[in-house]
Amino acid sequence: MRILFLLGLNMRNKILLVLCLLSPMGLANTINGFNTAELPGERFEVRVQFSDTPPEPKGYTIEKPARIVLDFPDSISELKERRFPLAFDNGQSAMLLTTEGRTRLIINLNELASYTTRKDGNAFIVEVGASRGGHSAAAKIAATKGLDLPNKREDATAIKVGQPSISNIDFRRGQAGEGRIIVTLTDPHVSANLLSTGAGVKLSFANVDIPKELRRRLDVVDFATPVTTISASQDSAGSTLNIAASGEFDYMAYQTDNEYVLSVKPLTEQEKKDKQKDFQFSGDKLSFNFQDIEVRAVLQIIADFTDLNLVASDTVQGRITLRLENVPWDQALSLVLKTKGLDKRLEGNVMMVAPAAEIAERERQELSTKKQLEELAPLRTEYLRVRYANAKEMFELFRGEEGGGGGSGGGSGGSRATGSVLSERGQAVVDERTNSIIVTDTADRIEAFKRLVDQIDIPIRQVMIEARLVIANSNFRRELGVRWGGIAYGVSNNGKILTEASGSIAGLSSDPGTPYDVLTGRPGASTDMTQDHVVDLGVVNPAGRIAAGILTDNMFLDLELSALENSGYAEIVSQPRVVTSDKQKAMIKSGKQIPFQEASASGATTTSFRDAILKLEVTPQITPDNNVIMDLIITKDSLGDITAVGSITIDINQIETKVLVPNGETVVLGGVFGVDSNKVDVKVPVLGDIPFLGRLFKRTIDSENKTELLIFITPRIIADKITN
Repeated sequence: MRILFLLGLNMRNKILLVLCLLSPMGLANTINGFNTAELPGERFEVRVQFSDTPPEPKGYTIEKPARIVLDFPDSISELKERRFPLAFDNGQSAMLLTTEGRTRLIINLNELASYTTRKDGNAFIVEVGASRGGHSAAAKIAATKGLDLPNKREDATAIKVGQPSISNIDFRRGQAGEGRIIVTLTDPHVSANLLSTGAGVKLSFANVDIPKELRRRLDVVDFATPVTTISASQDSAGSTLNIAASGEFDYMAYQTDNEYVLSVKPLTEQEKKDKQKDFQFSGDKLSFNFQDIEVRAVLQIIADFTDLNLVASDTVQGRITLRLENVPWDQALSLVLKTKGLDKRLEGNVMMVAPAAEIAERERQELSTKKQLEELAPLRTEYLRVRYANAKEMFELFRGEEGGGGGSGGGSGGSRATGSVLSERGQAVVDERTNSIIVTDTADRIEAFKRLVDQIDIPIRQVMIEARLVIANSNFRRELGVRWGGIAYGVSNNGKILTEASGSIAGLSSDPGTPYDVLTGRPGASTDMTQDHVVDLGVVNPAGRIAAGILTDNMFLDLELSALENSGYAEIVSQPRVVTSDKQKAMIKSGKQIPFQEASASGATTTSFRDAILKLEVTPQITPDNNVIMDLIITKDSLGDITAVGSITIDINQIETKVLVPNGETVVLGGVFGVDSNKVDVKVPVLGDIPFLGRLFKRTIDSENKTELLIFITPRIIADKITN
């Protein structure tokens, strides 16, 4: 009869019936309905309909992620759906999972809330968001209206006389944006316990009371610190402060007398990077507290939490006990896998879990099969045209150490490119005439080769480098000189005596070169007054002269003052520019060759040449962030002075440097500033040092030459208008 009855049932009912017969009770309770409803006071209920009286569930809660979990023994869900959305403020979804004759109800919440359960006939009802006061009607009304009822727990934790307590809780914002929680204690010898949680930091004071007025929740979001809320509470063990914080943060605590200070500061970008290096797990945090649970069930929970598709091998067996608080899900998964000798492979959003040895063996077999297929696959030949790069140079990059030497005679050259690009059966030949590569290999290897060529064979970016050399010269010169002389005669006992003290009649006579006889006062005498001045320190090629003379019957005195002052300014601008490709050396120069005579070893005179040129030599490198690194040599040579023996000199201005410059910006590479100041006095010894009167016996020259050289450089990346 039992066999005939099974034949009359459909497949689904057969499975349910078999499970019922195999259950310890002989008949399993089935779940045939699931409903939700919204209740007043931001509450909602979940109603699970059973075929018989609902069994007593065993439940627990998880804070991160917020979940309510209830296990119904000896029950099977016959619903087609496993996941049910919850359209409530604090509700996300609900799940019914059946395994080993029991059904688990999981209610996913945004934030963990209290809940109550009750039975209504064959329905099991879970009310989420109910008051923690209990199941009484007064508690329900108080929860609905937001009233506070007396709590026996608070009465039990009233402050005892003489017991240490917290007298004040304060919050302040530091200068660096950190949040500072300041707890004032009545006894400085109180011990504190600091623990990091998923939501922030938990601060506990053992055997310390807290007044009722301080048992509250402080909202400190407006202070713009990592701390968002501070919740103070008390239980039988002591007082607890739950500090909720957002973002990446670090904390530090210290105590001074009766003040306990907890500082929570935000992390800088560099500190975040260092933290990520130290801790490789970055998944959302969750909490586990399971006693002797199946490994497959733990993997299913992690898959549901991460929305990953799970494929577990039949060899994944065993049970595990877990207690993890606020642990990243990827770290929890890694711990479970390591504990059971398992490994995983992730492809897209599908995670495959199996023993590590099984996965390694499977991958080894796949590689062996792939290698065999490659050895048996037919060869084909393709002609790859290289557009921008040099085919021979590109081929040298691909050729492995095992490849032979390539030829380049005629128009083509060839060698085998083994290495990691082509297979052992493949080979490549370079046709230099058409700048192409002829490849013979399997289809997969040729496609990989083509992808690699497409990535490398791209147009090289170009840069225009513009240099500007500015040479500014300014000079000033002032000269002041004097020239004077004279002639006098007298009569002695022996007759007339002519005394010549050297004089000049320049400026007083229209014919200063005519000899003049001071005795007769007529021209034609042999006395020449234009020669041999007493002081001849006049300015050469003066800009102005003033002369004065005194002429009497027996004396002539001549005085001439000359002066010169000149100033000038000159600016020489040289602006060479050159365009080159990335990492390619370029040079431009302009100037002339200067001939000069030099003696050879045989004594003959030969003509040689010296370069006096403007040269720009540069090798640019474009960085990924569009800056330009340049190796620069800039030279500006010019003809200098000619020496007394006829030799020439070359004035050299050169800079050699390596510099990083943003695209389109100008930077000053360097400069030279020189000042040449001279003050020269040409004077008659002793007489030129006489105060005031010494001015008649000297010539003064003041000169100042200023030279300034500035070198500017501007790189500009040329826009790439070439499309592949």
